[in-house]
Amino acid sequence: MMTSYPAPINPTRTRIGWIGTGVMGGAMASRLLSAGYSVTIYARNPSKVVHLQSQGALLADSPVDICKNDVIFTMLGHPSDVRQIVLENLIPFLNQNTVIIDHTSSHPVLAKQIFDAARERDCWAVDAPVSGGDIGAKEGKLAILAGGNEDVVKWLNPLFDVLGKGTFMGGPGKGQSCKIANQIVVGANMLGLSEGLVFAERAGLDKKKFVEAVKGGAAGSMVMELFGERMIERDFRPGGFTEYMVKDLGMGLDVGAEEGDDVVVLPGAALNKQMFSAMVGNGDGKLGTQGLITVIERINGK
Repeated sequence: MMTSYPAPINPTRTRIGWIGTGVMGGAMASRLLSAGYSVTIYARNPSKVVHLQSQGALLADSPVDICKNDVIFTMLGHPSDVRQIVLENLIPFLNQNTVIIDHTSSHPVLAKQIFDAARERDCWAVDAPVSGGDIGAKEGKLAILAGGNEDVVKWLNPLFDVLGKGTFMGGPGKGQSCKIANQIVVGANMLGLSEGLVFAERAGLDKKKFVEAVKGGAAGSMVMELFGERMIERDFRPGGFTEYMVKDLGMGLDVGAEEGDDVVVLPGAALNKQMFSAMVGNGDGKLGTQGLITVIERINGK
């Protein structure tokens, strides 16, 4: 029985396909399995999804096999991955009224191309990058920034509610534009927190007391809540890879040119891209973005 849009989403009938089971994607797929949904996963390395199989996930032999599902999620690395997997290997094989959700932080122009290609097959595409890191993914507290058709996004809310909170941002590509703006703010906060901690240490302050003292004031932020202790404890395990932050800030700096519009002048984002790029240059691109503090420490001779 077909249960694709607009038939109501129901755990007993709606079949989920998933591609992308890294730190974020794996945690998100796990939450859908725990909520009772049937989830079929395609993974290039099946040994890495044994924990999801133990929760009841099925394995697909190829991306094309994922196309048999009603709703398909992707959480990939780079826009080039999205173009290859979504645009070239999924959309041409979708059943009518299938909805594909791309959670990858990708390019707004590509999101529009995917939406148009999906509509040509009487399907729907939603660009829905997320914010909240690995903790948000595990706890179901992600901010889901959705672009596409508003009615389709509303239809998806039962699934989004398992993962966090979905917000409709506008037409195709607007979810990706919102994520880029989010990363500009996050990057600035991460840099400020890194410099504040380095300064506090040089001033002889107890860094934990410093964070505790200021987090309730104007300096407080979700970045401080999520990453302050990790920075102090030298815990640089990734919730999101630093190399992805470089990608996201880079899109923010050139997205206007890509669309034929004037480029927005973003001096802070440009500086932050350089700082995160320095971290990648130091060989730390696969560490979490909280590792930015190591760049500030190196500048200061530590």
